[in-house]
Amino acid sequence: MDFNLQTPTLLFSAISLLMLAYTNRFLVIAGLIRDLHKQYLLEPSDILKGQLINLKRRMNIIRNMQIFGGFSFFFSVLSLLLIFALADTLAKVMFAFSLLTLLISLFLLIVELQISVNALNIQLKDFKED
Repeated sequence: MDFNLQTPTLLFSAISLLMLAYTNRFLVIAGLIRDLHKQYLLEPSDILKGQLINLKRRMNIIRNMQIFGGFSFFFSVLSLLLIFALADTLAKVMFAFSLLTLLISLFLLIVELQISVNALNIQLKDFKED
């Protein structure tokens, strides 16, 4: 496999789109937490408390998704700099770190999606399709 300037740049658009999607998830959940927290302060309930705990857990996972996505971008850019410095072996290692941190970020996305779907299934447990 040829390893040149184009190799690390392959991740740029993918990481940028992922970070945008992660930020959108974060903003939606942040708004939901604010709304549910207001409701909880006015009328506390176990259901609202459970939802807030779930959303807090999801926020933490999304934060970690963003951190690992950021590291992926960082290592990819560092790899480019090392290619310019003619440190090909170190550039390949940094690119491998970039791929690894991207993989961790994607794994966390799957975990967060699973938690989200489970929460919705609990919410819909009393719903019956006709």
